[in-house]
Amino acid sequence: MVEAWYMDDSQEDQRAPHRLQPNRAVSLEQLRNLGVAYRKLDADNYETDPCLKEIRRAENYSWMDIITIHKDKLPNYEEKIKTFYEEHLHLDDEIRYILDGSGYFDVRDKDDKWIRISMEKGDMITLPAGIYHRFTLDENNYVKAMRLFVGEPIWTAYNRPADDFPARKQYMKFLAEEAH
Repeated sequence: MVEAWYMDDSQEDQRAPHRLQPNRAVSLEQLRNLGVAYRKLDADNYETDPCLKEIRRAENYSWMDIITIHKDKLPNYEEKIKTFYEEHLHLDDEIRYILDGSGYFDVRDKDDKWIRISMEKGDMITLPAGIYHRFTLDENNYVKAMRLFVGEPIWTAYNRPADDFPARKQYMKFLAEEAH
């Protein structure tokens, strides 16, 4: 099961867990209240998994690829790691399914605090369009992930501040409605 927690303010190695002391865990319900969806799937059988096939059909995830993030597998590795860790948003949902390895997605809560979501093999996450987030490997320095999109992939990340985009405004409206 996925684990999430509020982060400390340390600027040291981004790959470290960065838990507050004492730890402040974040539940799946709290993540859902931020629009973050989580599923656990069978990563060993992703090519034939009927559950994944049904999710793709139901959510209209028509495009898919697989990325391996490791210094020996990803061209411009160091540059990409820095880019992934820049706080940004997308105009479409970001869907990632961890096939092997592990890493962290960090998202901002309604009070602009960082929540770290630990992802490992079998975890699928959907980050809503307009949420500020970032990604980093953990101390294992390796992840293999499936990227899913509705239609053609759009890779554009808009670094913060990006508050004037309709996707951000819609997300902020969603948060305000969740608060009531």
